[in-house]
Amino acid sequence: MSHAAEASSEKPDVPAASPVQYAGNVLRLAIAQALAGANSTVLYATGAIVGDMFAPNKALATLPISVFVVGMAAGTLPAGSIAQHYGRRAAFLAGTGCGVLSGLIAAIAVLYGSFWMFCAATFLGGVYGAVVLSFRFAAADCAPPERRPRALSAVMAGGILAGVIGPQLVNSTMDLWQPYTFAATFVAQAGVAAISAVVLFGVRLPALSAAEVASGRPLRVIVRQLRFITAVVCGAVSYMLMNFLMTSAPLAMHLCGLSTEMSNLGIQWHVIAMYAPSFFTGRLITRFGAAPVVAVGLALLAGSGAAGLAGIHVMHFWLCLILLGLGWNFSFLGASAMVLECHRPAERTKVQSFNDFIVFGMMTMGSFASGGLLTSYGWSAVIWVSFIPLAIAFTGLGYRAWSQLARPADYQTD
Repeated sequence: MSHAAEASSEKPDVPAASPVQYAGNVLRLAIAQALAGANSTVLYATGAIVGDMFAPNKALATLPISVFVVGMAAGTLPAGSIAQHYGRRAAFLAGTGCGVLSGLIAAIAVLYGSFWMFCAATFLGGVYGAVVLSFRFAAADCAPPERRPRALSAVMAGGILAGVIGPQLVNSTMDLWQPYTFAATFVAQAGVAAISAVVLFGVRLPALSAAEVASGRPLRVIVRQLRFITAVVCGAVSYMLMNFLMTSAPLAMHLCGLSTEMSNLGIQWHVIAMYAPSFFTGRLITRFGAAPVVAVGLALLAGSGAAGLAGIHVMHFWLCLILLGLGWNFSFLGASAMVLECHRPAERTKVQSFNDFIVFGMMTMGSFASGGLLTSYGWSAVIWVSFIPLAIAFTGLGYRAWSQLARPADYQTD
């Protein structure tokens, strides 16, 4: 039995959904993940282009994408508060509402040529993205303890379809409302978010009573646990490095004289590598435990850096991006499973949302830093800097393993 299963068995949990409800919830959440993932894909694909069209200063062209990441960080704690007091479905519907507004406001911004209105739209898109990433924890909430890692990874597997839906949405709609390029795309994005809301409306998750919510420990007590600190550090480092290197790689390939087609193909394989392992990552976590899977993920991220330093030919960039996607999947899903070991049922939403707040906050730092570091010091400098947080994550994971052996009683769920 994995450590996660052992820890979960120590404390009676919220009654899991029936097998039929569990399967239905996971399916709906995976479909919603696929649909909602188009939101971020569309904004990443169009944000810099629209920014370049309307920015008062060309140096601000990528600001809408950075504002999107800020929106992700800003949306996590309010979404967690809504989920704790009114249930996860209420948080989901509030998030999809932000997604609909994001698309509509972005379309209006294109019609009026308003850069700052477009930035407001991407901020709301980031809030929507934060809620979408809470789907993985929601799936775990309705699963029996031994199936929680699989539920996490099953929902994340929906990201594969998101990588297809988003680019196709852009390609098929970008010129439909001329001369307002992308206006129809953003209207379509709002429509996809509305469809996602319909799918999510049927999700039925186990609820906590007010008394159960009030019985939870203060957040300050929970976050001082070494196991929680380790989980957050590993999750934050994996997401920050993924965004840090993925943001820089296309521009680095361009600066090295490689074609846009080669760059786009590399990003496509990167997205596939990010989500395809989700079909079996959960099983690996169940069998071997979360920490070993995180360690493999961090090793793959290190391999990604090594590939990036090996050369500047197209295959070096592709290998770097593929290993980056694989490493993110193992380390981020493993870290998410570790978070599940740190809280009681009554504490789940506030702990999970606080975890995501830190993760996306670190991602914001990486997003703002990567472009300037690349243009000032080059691709190799970006790679070398990425090894610093990676070393911190490895150190934290190693100390957690040593501490778990030295004080095993501290690693039983309270």
